[in-house]
Amino acid sequence: MKMYRLFKRIGIFILYLLSYSCLQPPVDLQEATADDIITAVAQYKGKKAVLVNYWATWCAPCVEEFPMVMELSKEYADEAVVLFVSGDWLDQKESALEFLEKHGVKGLSFIKNQKDNEFINGIHKNWSGALPFTIVYDKNSGNVVDSWEAKKPESRFIEALNKAINEGVKS
Repeated sequence: MKMYRLFKRIGIFILYLLSYSCLQPPVDLQEATADDIITAVAQYKGKKAVLVNYWATWCAPCVEEFPMVMELSKEYADEAVVLFVSGDWLDQKESALEFLEKHGVKGLSFIKNQKDNEFINGIHKNWSGALPFTIVYDKNSGNVVDSWEAKKPESRFIEALNKAINEGVKS
């Protein structure tokens, strides 16, 4: 009888875990142009601040900072959304998807589907194309409050997110 109860509890626990994992949306990696990214960001205007992280699987600094960005996406989930945009080539889409899944990314992410110069110029006038590249948009007006190339410390991300959430100052 004790074994039956034990197996019953284990079964209930397994069902709980399965149902919980089904509630989490899988990664939705969509091909996107610069206009598609800008449109996705605009959907959060007046609702949440937005941090967009441009990265690639072949970019060592991108891979190094990714877990930290993921952790911030969880910490700031109530007030900000983090969107990931892969700069990998489309024939590497499966590798990018596997990377996102491995790091626990859920929901919408993007992979660039546009010529480099067109994409880079359409995203931000001061972006040289170097990765990683991060842009933070304020909650109220949807304007850029900060942007930077290269791997930066967590404090830079936190400062930009807090500014985007609390101040909404244009830059």
